[in-house]
Amino acid sequence: MGRGSAWVSVVLGVASVFTLPLAVYATRFNDTYELLHAAFAIPIAAGLALAALALAGRACRLSALRLGADRSAVARAGRVLGIVGLGMAASALVSLGVYGLLEYVGSRD
Repeated sequence: MGRGSAWVSVVLGVASVFTLPLAVYATRFNDTYELLHAAFAIPIAAGLALAALALAGRACRLSALRLGADRSAVARAGRVLGIVGLGMAASALVSLGVYGLLEYVGSRD
């Protein structure tokens, strides 16, 4: 069961890392879909990253209880990908906040 959680955490981590770039890339091919609309992907990427972190933690705990070889390398990869995905979502959220602040300050004139 722990190995399954580890692999699912890797898949969710990869999905969280690629969610935002794919949302931004999709804005290049649709005239009605602007870059600002790609912000819908921020909570999706954050949710996937948090799920990857939770499953990686579960897999590490189960691996620590198991006797024999340490098989937590896959869980560590899921954890790293979850952290990267969460960092990307956080940086996208900060950039969206800065954009909103600049729009607000620019519209006051």
